[in-house]
Amino acid sequence: MAKVFSRSLNGILLLDKSLGLSSNQALQSVKKMFYAEKAGHTGSLDPLASGMLPICLGGATRYAQYLLNADKSYRAKIRLGQSTTTGDREGKIVAETPLPLLGEKELAETLKTFLGPQQQCPPMYSALKHQGKKLYELARQGIEVERPLRDIEIRSLKLIAYDILTLTIEVQCSKGTYIRTLAEDIGKKLDCAAHLHELHRLSVEGFKEQAMQTLEQLQELAAQKGASALDPFLLPMDKALTHYPSLTVTEWWLNVLRQGKSFVFSELSPGLKRLYTEDAQFKGLVLVDETGRVKAERLLGFS
Repeated sequence: MAKVFSRSLNGILLLDKSLGLSSNQALQSVKKMFYAEKAGHTGSLDPLASGMLPICLGGATRYAQYLLNADKSYRAKIRLGQSTTTGDREGKIVAETPLPLLGEKELAETLKTFLGPQQQCPPMYSALKHQGKKLYELARQGIEVERPLRDIEIRSLKLIAYDILTLTIEVQCSKGTYIRTLAEDIGKKLDCAAHLHELHRLSVEGFKEQAMQTLEQLQELAAQKGASALDPFLLPMDKALTHYPSLTVTEWWLNVLRQGKSFVFSELSPGLKRLYTEDAQFKGLVLVDETGRVKAERLLGFS
């Protein structure tokens, strides 16, 4: 069997995922177009959602998990007066209520009550697990179980548009936030049923001002000029980690870390740091403890 050609690439592609496509389908399409040896996405985006899906290629896959901790921002359209089994338009309508007759000012004031740290109950139709089974599998069997509340934070929430049937919001939130649940909770606050009708991810922290590419754009360019023509769209892998502070060290201290040893910079605050050498080369992640001791967390070229 002939060996499949692949390329060693390191970087992050910002894909503008289209509706109806699963995150894994998008990932496999990108991997195939780039002929990449390794690829991974940074947290799934439902088929019924569109927008930014960062895809990590090569060495960047080592840092994909850290993007799960990054803030996300979305534009969401909420359908008022109807609730569904899934909390979005994919589910069956299970309740209908009168529509609220409120002005935009009243709605904006209501949205303000959702700002800040809070706890949220995950939906049954989610990939979270209960006793080894995914919640959506249980939900499809008509089984509902108690779910632990999750700590989240709504950092900003703005009213973009409103008519009698729908309201459109933009929300910036912490990891683990379910916009479907937020849509239902907004409905409850307005004394009416509600569900998520449309969802578009605007940004992932660290990539707010970066341009996205669609699969169609990439496919057309690759067909015309080949896979290497796609490479300029790859962003440096440390772009996935910009929500962590940076730390610059000399090659000597870098070698200390590579030997599995640690050192103390007592003036450093605790937490994960992006590591750079004095020539601004990204070298990975380190973890600083409460005493200022620096240990290797995930260095490039090392496990």
